Amino acid sequence: MKATHRATTNQRLRSEVTWRLLAADNAPVAIGLLHAHLFEGERRLSGSILNERISRDLSAMRTEGRNLPETAQYYLHQWLTDGYLERSYEPGASEEVYELSAAAIQAIRFVDSLTQKRTVATESRLSLVIQQLTQLAAQTDNDPESRVQGLIRERARIDAEIEAVRAGRVDTLPGDRALERVREIIALADELANDFRHVRDQFHQLNRQLRERVMESEGTRGGVLEELFAGVDVIAASDAGRTFKAFWRLLTDPEQSIEIEEALEQLLSREFSSELGRQDRRFLSRLTKLLLERGGDVHEVLQHFARSLKQFVQSREYLEQRRLNTLVKEAQRLALEIRDRIRPTDDIGHTLHLTSSKLSSLAQYCLYDPSLDRIDTGIPLAEAAEISLEAVGELVAHSEIDFRRLQTHIEVLLAARDQVTIAEILDSYPAEQGLGSVVGYLALGSRRGLPANRKEIVRWQGLDGVERQARIPCIYFVRGRFSESA
Repeated sequence: MKATHRATTNQRLRSEVTWRLLAADNAPVAIGLLHAHLFEGERRLSGSILNERISRDLSAMRTEGRNLPETAQYYLHQWLTDGYLERSYEPGASEEVYELSAAAIQAIRFVDSLTQKRTVATESRLSLVIQQLTQLAAQTDNDPESRVQGLIRERARIDAEIEAVRAGRVDTLPGDRALERVREIIALADELANDFRHVRDQFHQLNRQLRERVMESEGTRGGVLEELFAGVDVIAASDAGRTFKAFWRLLTDPEQSIEIEEALEQLLSREFSSELGRQDRRFLSRLTKLLLERGGDVHEVLQHFARSLKQFVQSREYLEQRRLNTLVKEAQRLALEIRDRIRPTDDIGHTLHLTSSKLSSLAQYCLYDPSLDRIDTGIPLAEAAEISLEAVGELVAHSEIDFRRLQTHIEVLLAARDQVTIAEILDSYPAEQGLGSVVGYLALGSRRGLPANRKEIVRWQGLDGVERQARIPCIYFVRGRFSESA
């Protein structure tokens, strides 16, 4: 590759997430925090837990003199925007879950490799290369005679090894060489587990490409539509889908799983494995579970994409999307036709009002805590107020109630009946002064009426037009007594 071509490629790579993370101003801090919280231990954390842990580390770094003025929430939002993190919502979860993007993992792994001391050409790596080359040469040989000769040599080597073991000559790897091979296996297995992220990204890209092909296919049905309507799972039938399907079948094979588990158990029981670090031993002990979990995530994504693509086509939703795509292309075509006559800065006399919506994460909002407004002292219950006739008299003395009109209403009713209550008076003559009329009748009753040992309900309409009612002492106005008390 020529230098100019390589420089152009590097310029393109410089704009991608991996290079941008390595070249960021706060790359040492960002990579350190992401490595500590989403790479070494748990690979997925809820937003609240990740925010709390990063806040704690930022406080510790500030005490050391580092200039980190923003909050953990700000940095999380920035890393999500820059593509270092990915956010998803798990079914039934109350908040979003964060994990490293494939590009961020690649950057962290590159930085991590710079701190590891490893021999350039180890025996285990050379042995692995020779073994793979020999196996590949044998499996690609189509000469029957050559294949037979190779199998005979392999059988002779196995027979000789069996005889040596029976004779008591058992050769085992020295501890240092065995430890070297284990570490190579751990590094390879760790890369294999993280390769699932790349496979998942490939399915995302494949799903997007298939939808674009459905949108851009001419006529009533394109090639992808024909396959989908015929029941073909085009995602699973792709190169990435077939590769992952073969790997998933190998990973979920019962015999293969048992063989891996037994090999790991025997390996961890060897004496040299005690020299491994705690993290390496933990990684080996749960290697099978880890691979199944990562593969299961990709398998669910694969099934979801296949179902959603079929639903997208079968629900005819693609027709509306295709119509919008056609309108956009028509607008672009018209714009190209007039680009030589109208400049982009010319005023065409039309104002286009665009709608917009500001989107933000739920984690940026702080929930209201009612306990913050809680008063320490309780609210005492007030005693029920007792309104006596004397108190009513005091209110009357300071009011402007039309007693003359109220007295006339009572006299008119007593001319037709022997006695009458305040509620009966209000039924015949509504309270013109609202509550004032009711208080006035109570005042007249305290001086010229006969109180009964019970209550009654009175109703009136206030000056604001709202109907009201109250329970008051029952007072009778009697014909002879009311006239004598005048």
